[in-house]
Amino acid sequence: MQQDATPERRNNIAPIPFEADAPFLRIVGELPRELNGTLYRNGPNPQFDTPGAHWFVGDGMLHAFHLENGRASYRNRWVRTPKWLAEHDAGRAFFGNGFGRKLPDAPAHVTDGGVANTNIIFHAGKLLALEEAHLPTEIEPGTLQTRGYCNYQGRVAGTFTAHPKIDPVTGELVFFGYNAAGPLTPALSFGSIDASGKATRFERFEAPYASMVHDFIVTENHLLFPILPLTGSVERAMAGRPPYAWEPEKGAYVGVMKRKGASKDIVWFRAEACYVFHVMNAWEDGDCIVADVMQFEEAPLFPHPDGRPTNPEKSFARHCRWTFDLAGNTDRFQQTYLDDLTGEFPRIDDRRAGLKSRHGWYACANLRLPMFGALSGIVHVDGNGKRLGHYLLPAGDTISEPVFVERSKDAAEGDGWLLAVVWRARENRSDLAVFNATDIEAGPAALVQLGHRVPDGFHGNWVGAQ
Repeated sequence: MQQDATPERRNNIAPIPFEADAPFLRIVGELPRELNGTLYRNGPNPQFDTPGAHWFVGDGMLHAFHLENGRASYRNRWVRTPKWLAEHDAGRAFFGNGFGRKLPDAPAHVTDGGVANTNIIFHAGKLLALEEAHLPTEIEPGTLQTRGYCNYQGRVAGTFTAHPKIDPVTGELVFFGYNAAGPLTPALSFGSIDASGKATRFERFEAPYASMVHDFIVTENHLLFPILPLTGSVERAMAGRPPYAWEPEKGAYVGVMKRKGASKDIVWFRAEACYVFHVMNAWEDGDCIVADVMQFEEAPLFPHPDGRPTNPEKSFARHCRWTFDLAGNTDRFQQTYLDDLTGEFPRIDDRRAGLKSRHGWYACANLRLPMFGALSGIVHVDGNGKRLGHYLLPAGDTISEPVFVERSKDAAEGDGWLLAVVWRARENRSDLAVFNATDIEAGPAALVQLGHRVPDGFHGNWVGAQ
């Protein structure tokens, strides 16, 4: 047991049991004066210990790093979902039991297991905490107080992705939801919210099978829905087996439709079984659609239907390019790996979302270390996946998703900073690292130092000072 306490063997998954405000944080180096705003991050931080619960279903906790005129402050708060409030009032967990199922002794009136733990975005004047089984939860930007579910004047219902896309030209937010007809069903919904916050579209359609669809693809004129063989099954769940499981024999499907078209006209492309949690970017190139994704050969974190684990040697993502020939006489799409480096959480300069981009970044592993599964560095790539920079942390430290912030609204693509939260294993606390986005190999230009750790989470975004 003592061996597990060494920095090389610790991890940063366990929750922290408190909410805190730190108005004046120590800074190593100098924060750029142009960085004025807040980095919001979201991730699972269970309020109560629930043995056997999947990491994905921990209560959402928000972490806000506010930067202003070279100074930095921090605040964290749980998202007070109906589930969180009910459990808090009772002083115990009501959900757990694998993938967030209700515990047998939970009161009958408690029905909502929402956790709002995956992403946090700002759109149409609202700060929204997201996960993929419920509507967005609105958050007050300064205090992080929970305001409640946002249903866009009653025009949006059911599930809502944690990865909506904001069109950089129109300001429109495009979204989808899986399990749209109920848990573990093959129905998907999709729709759009205009720049003023008004829902302008909401529809549903049937996918080839029930799948965990974490992210999707949006270009200037198309929507693409990946249906990959991390499958959902009501029958398995009812029998006490894994609700979600890896079934590669079902193959990979991607549905392509025009943004202004109808779901009945979706064209389904096929490929070899794979899994993708996250899309870096996608764009149109003549009659082709090109999408850069982080592709796994086998889905991690989930078993086969009979409970057997997937192959750990195939459960690491790599930067991969998907190509769809819309004019070709084929229903197959191409999959081409662009690098052999393990990585996840890809980001771009969001001003190029859905358009051809020349810069991308993602968190990567250090393959020279025995714990190479941990994300412990950043890669900077060009528009063809070629490495432009590669930075690695000291052994044992880990890093979050890197978030790009442009130097100014009219700055060239990629001209700005990357913000990432770093866990310092030896000190068991976290820093906010600020990198020059086009010179990550120089290391952080500034470190904002916290006295405690920020547990490994999922996603975050920068909101500039309004």
